Amino acid sequence: MSFLSVGTVAFDAIETPFDKVDRIVGGSATYISLAASYFYKNQQMVSVVGEDFPQEMIQNFQSRGIDTEGLQIKKGEKSFFWSGRYHADMNSRDTLITDLNVLADFDPILPEAYTNAEYVMLGNVAPALQNKVLDQMKERPKLVMLDTMNFWMEPQFLPELQRVISRIDVLTINDGEARQLTGEYSLVRAAKKVAEMGPKYLIIKKGEHGALLFDNSNKVFFAPALPLEEVFDPTGAGDTFAGGLMGYLAASGDLSFSNMKRGIIYGSAMASFCVEKFGPNRLLELTEEDIAARLQSFINLVQVDITLS
Repeated sequence: MSFLSVGTVAFDAIETPFDKVDRIVGGSATYISLAASYFYKNQQMVSVVGEDFPQEMIQNFQSRGIDTEGLQIKKGEKSFFWSGRYHADMNSRDTLITDLNVLADFDPILPEAYTNAEYVMLGNVAPALQNKVLDQMKERPKLVMLDTMNFWMEPQFLPELQRVISRIDVLTINDGEARQLTGEYSLVRAAKKVAEMGPKYLIIKKGEHGALLFDNSNKVFFAPALPLEEVFDPTGAGDTFAGGLMGYLAASGDLSFSNMKRGIIYGSAMASFCVEKFGPNRLLELTEEDIAARLQSFINLVQVDITLS
């Protein structure tokens, strides 16, 4: 079995109310792969970087069981760069700079060994690129999960987005994006409309307010976010959530609704680590004991004994 992640590997400049950093490794595929690596080692990464990307980080990926044959390195070019500033509430941000660089003409060509991946995580890139990845798969993967954003729901991108949504099993978006995609304010009605588009599961991320899981038979599960004393940098938390969820599902091989609920808790636990330091730094230093303790914190948060009379 193998787990394929597709997305950006990049540099970020981040400013929060607490501090700022001018250049740190980021990107959706970075966070997805690092989070998943704590649960599943046979990973494959498809992305593109410039010659400026540190070899040390590529070796770090490899040491964690992430195959980087699909990571294109463009000689003489620069990696994708994003700069943003978070507001005081840490839930909203302003994009200051977006330099596409190598991402402008990225063509995601899968190495032969990647075309049989059983688990595929399509990180937030253009829907046309996500479709191109699926077009190259020799067989229908066991599970395909898609992350996207409001930008790709604009009219010029919507047909490609609708096509890729029809080909996946799990869609993960935030509550505003769910409403924009479906035209429904009620998230329950939005979930029903998404089910009609094709996915078996919809995960609606609500940031510090947790996440909702819907399946296409109207089952619903809510997972709260762990209250944290300090949120240092929320960049990549959604991708980390997706990576933790997919890594757990790939390791367990169980795609039932009950196990998806467990996966949501695993993903939420990993996301709670991500926000504790700038960039992926916290994800690079975790131990099994750290993760076990954080999972126990989530169990304690949601566990309740009720006797019905």
